[in-house]
Amino acid sequence: MMGCMAEAIYVGGLLVATPLLDDPNFRRSVVLVLEHDEDGGTLGVVLNRPSEIAVTQVLPSWDALVTGPPVLFEGGPVQTDSALALAVVLSGEEPLGWRRLQGRAAVSRLGTVDLDAPPEILAGEISQMRIFAGYAGWTAGQLESELQEGAWYVVDSEPGDTFHANPATLWRNVLRRQKGDLALVATFPDDPLLN
Repeated sequence: MMGCMAEAIYVGGLLVATPLLDDPNFRRSVVLVLEHDEDGGTLGVVLNRPSEIAVTQVLPSWDALVTGPPVLFEGGPVQTDSALALAVVLSGEEPLGWRRLQGRAAVSRLGTVDLDAPPEILAGEISQMRIFAGYAGWTAGQLESELQEGAWYVVDSEPGDTFHANPATLWRNVLRRQKGDLALVATFPDDPLLN
């Protein structure tokens, strides 16, 4: 099964690794697209890779606002020594220290958090938050090439994907809700040689 067309890449969409993608950084990953520009490239975060590192070890002042599990997530292989946070606001307002993703309706209340801001200014404004170490990035044309090679499916996100309670099941859950043959991909064994 081939990946979707490059025209389908959009902010707020999901890149779901196909079973053909065996790069350990992205095997069975679900990436939320945060920025996409055909000339500038694409940036996203892997949603289903919680690390063993507790938020309290790295950013203790933000720990109380983080949605479980209270660990850093491995956002991708680029700049793993930096942190990026996503949060959902309670209202349609843009509070100080938060910037809305410029995407479709599914991410209308989702945005990035300025981790240099005092957590207190966002404490009553957000309902969910996760912190990611690093991000996934592609230069102009790189992701489109990977799509043509069949490495990714591009699918719509749903509001609960970013803060899925059990990240280990997100890959299967996202695929299972797709229409047609794509839903069958969720049944692929972890090791296709065992099929």
